[in-house]
This record gives sequence, C-alpha cells and structure tokens, in this order.
Amino acid sequence: MTNQGIPNGRLFSAVGAAAFAREVRARGGTVVFTNGVFDLLHPGHIRYLRDARALGRVLIVGVNSDRSVRSNKGDDRPVNPESERAELLLALTCVDAVVIFDEPTPHAIISAIQPDVLVKGSDWGPDNIVGRDVVEARGGRVVRMDLAPGFSTTSLIEKIQRAG
Repeated sequence: MTNQGIPNGRLFSAVGAAAFAREVRARGGTVVFTNGVFDLLHPGHIRYLRDARALGRVLIVGVNSDRSVRSNKGDDRPVNPESERAELLLALTCVDAVVIFDEPTPHAIISAIQPDVLVKGSDWGPDNIVGRDVVEARGGRVVRMDLAPGFSTTSLIEKIQRAG
C-alpha cells in the first residue's frame, strides 16, 4: 500500500494506533473506535462517523484490508482499494486516525487499541459486536448507533450496475 495522498501520522499500524490511544488516554481523553469497509462513502457513513466522534476526544477507524473485504463480501469487493478508502476517511475532520486490519474481524485491533467507546451500527445485534468483551472488560462502553435510512454501499453498487 502506498501512502500517496495520505497525511503523515494519521494512518497507523496496529502498534501505532495503540500508542496513539495510550497518549490520548494519558492526557485524559476518551478514545472512540469503529470499523468497517467504507468502500463507497455516502452521507450515511458521514453521519455515522460524525456521531461516533462526538462520543469522545478522538475517533480511530479500523478499515478492513482488501483481502479481508474479499473474504467477507466476495471477490467483487472492495470497489476501492484500502489506501484510497483510508485516504478518504482521513480527509474527514471527524476522523482522527485510521488503522487497516487484515483479519476477518477487528478483534485483534480492538484488543491492541483498548478503546473507551466501541461504536457499531444498530444493524449489529448487541451480542454480535466483535470486541464488546474487550471494551467492557476494562470498563468501557459499547454504543449501537442508528443508521441513516436510505443509505447503503450495497444499494449504491446495485444502482450503478443497473445504470450501466
């Protein structure tokens, strides 16, 4: 992956993201974490990320690697490569840092970062949220956020395919 176009210091490895989170907490800040593919950014993503950021001092976003997306969603995804998805997220003022993870789930990265608040969409059942155990074990909280109706990457892809 190339760092072309990505601001230095905001795209972290797992180790870097964990160190960033520790620094924020050492200064009394609250670390919020969420994750996803973020393949085709749409207003639903923006609203979700903005609302997640409002829950703490910094928002770290875990982004599935290209390989991870293919294993979870099939060979036709992602539409955009991980470097470009990270670049777009980092252009948003509500996103403080991005970490790309290659595993099928974000459990390892959540374990490394140890966020104070873990945010997932309300489409995830409370017992299906990966990392809940890690966050709650250290006294953090899990927030299931309502999704903006009418927005989804899958529906955007379908619309583009119909128009093509």
